[in-house]
Amino acid sequence: MIITKPREWERIKRNLDEIGAKKVFLMGCGQCATVAHTGGEPEVIQMKAMIEQTGRTVTGWAIGEVTCHLGGTRLEARKHVGEISDADAVVVLSCGSGVQTVADSVDKPVFPGLESAFLGNVVRHGQFEERCQMCGDCVLDLTAGICAVTTCPKGLLNGPCGGMWQGKCEVLTDRECVHVRIHERLKAQGRLTKRGAVPAKDYSAKLKPGSVDLRAKALEDSARGRGGGVSGGASS
Repeated sequence: MIITKPREWERIKRNLDEIGAKKVFLMGCGQCATVAHTGGEPEVIQMKAMIEQTGRTVTGWAIGEVTCHLGGTRLEARKHVGEISDADAVVVLSCGSGVQTVADSVDKPVFPGLESAFLGNVVRHGQFEERCQMCGDCVLDLTAGICAVTTCPKGLLNGPCGGMWQGKCEVLTDRECVHVRIHERLKAQGRLTKRGAVPAKDYSAKLKPGSVDLRAKALEDSARGRGGGVSGGASS
């Protein structure tokens, strides 16, 4: 899930001041931001009170099921078309993807109310950790399911740095060095001797902006099926 944190309040006010916004509509997110306690109903209501304390009017608010879902967000916007039309700006409590989706769905200035921090694992309720950078060139098959790219503060791929001491990280001194963890897990699984050096990362695999079109792929696969399909195997 995308982990978000509150945006600096003064910056949000400055955004509204810059366009002379007196009326604001608020949009939250029913998924990631709700779980992270940054953009669910309590946080939207809290933001409403903070905005009203500045003398502004909140024309309304909504919490979409998944704010980064374009179709769902456009539907949510239509449900609140009057309140949005009456507003001078929309403040969105979601990740940056959700903010952009709202901006594509309304004709008002849209401002983020949160900062997107990282793609996180839920350790337990209210505790999140970054485990993946979505690099597009995954090496978890070589590192026993532990991402050194993310978990090592230096992003080292092939063993600990010279600052590692007694198995502890040089930077995060209260944590075990990720390469020690990788080594021990590979050893326990009998895979230690089978792993060679991890090659340099292929950063070209992470092209921006990313895009995946499953519908186009399904149509292509369907067309191939109608054409007799594609068979595998060696030919003589």
